This record gives sequence, C-alpha cells and structure tokens, in this order.
Amino acid sequence: MRVWDDVDQLVADMARRHGRLDIMVNNAATYTGTSLTDTTPEQWDRVIGVNLTGMFLGCKRAVQEMRTQEPRDEVRGRIVNISSQHGMIAAPGDVPYSVTKAGAVHLTRQVAVDHARDLIVCNAVAPGKIVTGKPGDTDPARLDYSRRRTPWPRLGRPQDVASAALFLASDMASYITGINLLVDGGWMAG
Repeated sequence: MRVWDDVDQLVADMARRHGRLDIMVNNAATYTGTSLTDTTPEQWDRVIGVNLTGMFLGCKRAVQEMRTQEPRDEVRGRIVNISSQHGMIAAPGDVPYSVTKAGAVHLTRQVAVDHARDLIVCNAVAPGKIVTGKPGDTDPARLDYSRRRTPWPRLGRPQDVASAALFLASDMASYITGINLLVDGGWMAG
C-alpha cells in the first residue's frame, strides 16, 4: 500500500476490530531487474512507491496509533519491516530494489531511535535467498549461484522469514530495537 488513505483505513480497522494495534508488519516489495542507466523514471517511482513509501506510511500510521495506547509489558507496539540482504550489499542489476531496501534498513533504525521513548519497538528482517516460487526462483543459474554462495546446506524458505518476524514481534525480543536481523543462511557472514 502506497496511498495514505488506504494505510490509514487499514490501521484504523485493525485497531477498532482488536481494540489496539500491537504489531505492524510492513512486507511489500517489487523490483525491476534494471541497472541505473536502464531504469526509467516510471520504474524508479513504482519501486520507490511500493518498497519505501509504503513502508514509510505503514510505520507512520502504526506509530500514530501505538502512541495512543497504554503499554503492555513496557511496550505500546512493535513494528517489523521486511528489508533484504540487499539493503546492505548491492543487488547486481537492480538499482531501484537495492536502494529501497537500504532505505528500509535506515528507516527501521530511525523509527526505533525516534520512538523508543514512546515505548515503540521497530526492527527489520533481512532475508537472503528465499525460495518463494516468484519469477527468478526457477532459474537454474541463479539457484546454483545462491546455493554455492549460501553456507547453510539449503536455501531459505518463507517460514524462516516468518519465524524471525514472529520472534521480533514477540515479548521474547523485549530489549531489541533498531536491528536488521539477517535470515540468510550465513550469506553475509561468508
């Protein structure tokens, strides 16, 4: 969602339905697969809109709602943003995607620092190569590269990312804020 009215309505509906907004997960992404010189302004705007503006709006509206709530176990609410390992390293051949994911990492840190005193926790999960069935997942050359590059003996699964997000949204992560948790099978460690 990259339209304020849509995000506003979603958060208001959830808070009304459940009495409060405890957790907000910002998870939307698109990509172009284009280099700097091949990226059109329209492609740039679309990727920025989905990947970064949508996350900004989700964070903003969640913080607005969470600040009105009484704390539960010293926390008013938790935000989990889905970033990417490409927020820390380049995504070869996809400038708009990697730039937005770097923005997601920094937005996460900024929200965490600016709203810690409001008792709002904000973290990110940074997936590595996760086999989801989306285009590119079946390209044998890409899969071979990812398998060779990832130290763990398998590639990631969607539930690996979901489990990390669930942990960061839970009371088990009571003193963790502003981090970008890598879920990459050791890719960035190697």
